[in-house]
Amino acid sequence: MADFLRPEARAFLWRWRDVWLGLAVVSFGLWWGLNSVGAVVWLGWLLTAAGGIWAAAGVQRGRFRQKGDGPGVVQIRERRLAYFGPLDGGVMDVNDLTLLELDPTAHPAPVWVLTGISGQRIAIPVNAAGAEALFDIFSALPDIKTGALLDVLSHTPDARVTVWQRDRPLLH
Repeated sequence: MADFLRPEARAFLWRWRDVWLGLAVVSFGLWWGLNSVGAVVWLGWLLTAAGGIWAAAGVQRGRFRQKGDGPGVVQIRERRLAYFGPLDGGVMDVNDLTLLELDPTAHPAPVWVLTGISGQRIAIPVNAAGAEALFDIFSALPDIKTGALLDVLSHTPDARVTVWQRDRPLLH
């Protein structure tokens, strides 16, 4: 059964899995909303709305996910981001993040460059294992525009691009 789909088709379906699940919830909610009576009708319309929101968020997540297995592993635990790479890595609290950049000139894949309050930098390949969890971290940053973030990622520029920046707090 594992050979039923080509690897490319399986990767495509897996990348957009949130959209497919959201659309399944929408269709189930529509079926309940149109074919039921009483309180189940309202539950069906509620499921339809929730599935639509899930599918819309899934489109953003699908655009953020990159294909391929890049070097290193990303872990996020209790708002602490850790990257363990083959040559470098680092740990940073999400609250200490002051600058987010995309460097498309890195080899073999573009990297997210995260800079902390103290000037610490962590370069995370966009296709590292677990890098899809960075979307949740990035979208929670104050005043970030997720549309601009996804546009920069999908239309890779020629030079390093600042995606988000926070004023560095004065330590004195």
